[in-house]
This record gives sequence, structure tokens and C-alpha cells, in this order.
Amino acid sequence: NLFADTLTVDDSPLLGQSEPVTVYRGTWQGAPVAVVLPVIAPDGYNGRIELLVGILVDGTVSGVRVIEHRETPGLGDAIETRRSDWIEDFRGRSLGDPPDERWRVKRDGGDFDQFTGATITPRAVVRAVRRALVYFESNREALFADLPEPPPAADAADRDRP
Repeated sequence: NLFADTLTVDDSPLLGQSEPVTVYRGTWQGAPVAVVLPVIAPDGYNGRIELLVGILVDGTVSGVRVIEHRETPGLGDAIETRRSDWIEDFRGRSLGDPPDERWRVKRDGGDFDQFTGATITPRAVVRAVRRALVYFESNREALFADLPEPPPAADAADRDRP
């Protein structure tokens, strides 16, 4: 239950926040699994884009959702899942995937698509998601400070044992 295990973190330019925010932590059998970070992309075409970025304990993005924006309908609003699956391209990504220099829209030499006639919006979201990953990596220990370490993954030989 993500709402049962929360943590308040101080403002962070990496999250685009200027005041303390609530981070939601996911656990499984008491061990950390993921966090959901509230992130603001301040530089959308029509202003702030508010996001939730889910990051697994290993630093991989589990999902990104836009919760509020004022982007142009029919153009920049393709960041919404009801309009496009564009935002799904972040799932499974991490700071190393793609490499740092490729965390950009294709028009800027990166790996992420932009929208026809609307490059500013996806550019802002890509930067915000990357900053969330940098924040997570820099604060991982503090985000999971009072939780036990996750159990080691079982290898194939362990799964065959009774």
C-alpha cells in the first residue's frame, strides 16, 4: 500500500520542487521494492508539467504518469496515456539506459521521440524523468533508510531445491 508508507523529503531542484514533498514507498514483505516521486517539469510549452515517476529499487523506471499540465490540446497533450503511449517509453529505462548523452529527444540527438510540431513538451518530460533518476540515485539510501534490504534474487539452482 503506497499510501501507508510515505516519506517527506526536502525541496530538491532535481524534482523541480521548492517545498517538501511526499514520496511514496512500495515494499513487499517489508523489503523495499520501489518509490514514486512527485516531479515537476517546469519548462513545458505552457508551463509546469506535474508527473509521478515510479522507480524500482534497482534504479529502473517502473512507470511515468502525467498528473497535471496545460499543454496544447491535440499537440502537447500526447504526454497523456489516454492520448498516446509515448510516455510508456520510459518503462524499464535507467540512468545507463540510454547513456547520459542520449537522454534527449531524437531531434536533439537522443533516444526519445518528440511529437510533430511539439518538441518542447517531450523535451521537458525527458529532462524531468532523467532528473528524477539522478535524485533517486543520489538519495537511494535515505529513501529506503528504515527498511530492510531486499532478499537476494534466487538463481536457477536455488529454485530447483525444495
